[in-house]
Amino acid sequence: MLAFALVPAVVQPSAARADNPIVQHVYTADPAPLVHDGRVYLYTGHDEDGSTYFTMKDWRVWSSADMVNWTDHGSPLSLATFSWASADAWAGQAVQRGGRFYWYVPVKNRATGRMAIGVAVADSPTGPFRDALGRPLVENGEIDPSVFIDDNGQAYLYWGNPNLWYVKLNADMTSYAGSPTRIPLTTAGFGTRTGDPNRPTLYEEGPWVYKRNGLYYLVYAAKCCSEFIAYSTAPGPTGPWTYRGTVMPTQGSSFTNHPGIVDFKGNSYFFYHNGALPGGGGYTRSVAVERFSYNADGTIPTITMTNTGAPQAGTLNPYVRQEAETIAWGSGIETEPAAEGGMNVGWIENGDHLKVKGVAFGAGASSFAARVASGSSGGTVELRLGSPNGTVVGRCGVPGTGGWQTWTTVTCPVSGATGTQDLYLRFTGGSGYLLNINWWQFTAGTALTAPR
Repeated sequence: MLAFALVPAVVQPSAARADNPIVQHVYTADPAPLVHDGRVYLYTGHDEDGSTYFTMKDWRVWSSADMVNWTDHGSPLSLATFSWASADAWAGQAVQRGGRFYWYVPVKNRATGRMAIGVAVADSPTGPFRDALGRPLVENGEIDPSVFIDDNGQAYLYWGNPNLWYVKLNADMTSYAGSPTRIPLTTAGFGTRTGDPNRPTLYEEGPWVYKRNGLYYLVYAAKCCSEFIAYSTAPGPTGPWTYRGTVMPTQGSSFTNHPGIVDFKGNSYFFYHNGALPGGGGYTRSVAVERFSYNADGTIPTITMTNTGAPQAGTLNPYVRQEAETIAWGSGIETEPAAEGGMNVGWIENGDHLKVKGVAFGAGASSFAARVASGSSGGTVELRLGSPNGTVVGRCGVPGTGGWQTWTTVTCPVSGATGTQDLYLRFTGGSGYLLNINWWQFTAGTALTAPR
């Protein structure tokens, strides 16, 4: 059984008027999206609270079916996964091949003191991941791996800061042919940087490589240390590259940025990070996303950071079990591994809330059930529509269960939950922590008893 932590959440936005950044209860950085089986899986780094450097010890996984409600899958990969690593769980990327998932990450090699690229493997996009090799895949002191699998099945690993490298990966995705090749950083290929004679081009770090309509795109962070996102294109996966311009200008309170681009449900999405959360900055970053459309000639338009984020792609079905850690916006909460499996929402105090966006109630719901636990005297889950102070359609009392991982299911009647609504689970009760919640589900039908 898991013990309930006694440390309150640090990241506690007070308003729920936006959907960017997409995660609010921990700091996230360096987004790497992967589309698989009707969902977007998002692999991120994790900045420690209050950090004054890139202090990163693990990576996190999130997923969404609609680009706004994101499920927290916890941390299936950490420095401890690699017995040879000592520090710096920095920016990586995961890809799928042959039913397995390969996550390429940079870490510091304990034996050499240099940054190296490791690879972890799993049978599920959410892990658990294990070290595939027991040693670095490649090591030259540089960082930020990106992996691309071409239409002919050839996979490429790109990485580098201050240089840009690639190798051709073998079909096993854990070895490579030949030696690392350095891509020439020409001004024609990567733009002109002024003011730094040692770095004549704009390329800095964080490459992201993909192919669209026969054209190869290389998107990257440009010009430290007030980075913007730029891109180049090429007729082949190794070049020659031509500089195409800015994707996202320098914005926000983080001096770094990091791109990730995918297509999902017929639209294109650009992931990045900033310092937009309370306490955020260059070492406490948060991942955000924007929807965009390519220009007719295939060029990428200039994309601006927003606090609204991408529009919802579909709706959420309340009549199937939904994990409580599937959240569009959360205030005052955190998550933790649940003894019953998966994650649960905890650290809940009076007035905290969760927002779940675009919930399709249809003709109406008659009741609500939730899997809950409480090591105190419990509290109440208020079901509200439209805002944390919106119309109450149900109230579920949660008793003390004798432990923060001692689970029970509570139910309550619901009245007035119809159509497609933003649902808020607002928690009320006495002082201190009130309850944990693992999952919830509505039952369709006409309620006979209105909430009091």
